[in-house]
Amino acid sequence: MTHAPERFYDLPPSAKLVLKVLQVEGAMTQGRIATETRLSKRTVRYALENLRDADVVHKRVCFRDARKSIYSIHDSIASDGLPATGD
Repeated sequence: MTHAPERFYDLPPSAKLVLKVLQVEGAMTQGRIATETRLSKRTVRYALENLRDADVVHKRVCFRDARKSIYSIHDSIASDGLPATGD
């Protein structure tokens, strides 16, 4: 398994911000992530794609509204710890 800081090194700043918000606030939809981060929905979508490609974020269907997805940090990443905000 890749050491956590190395895994996050190549991520764009928007993906790091989205990851930090998910770490602090917990699981949420793409729309709520956009609201919390004040990033555009397109930028959030790109950040989530990067995080999913890096196998950092998990996507599941929202049971209240099946048109939406809920994103959360993988348990293995959360237990390994995330880099500090300035990393």
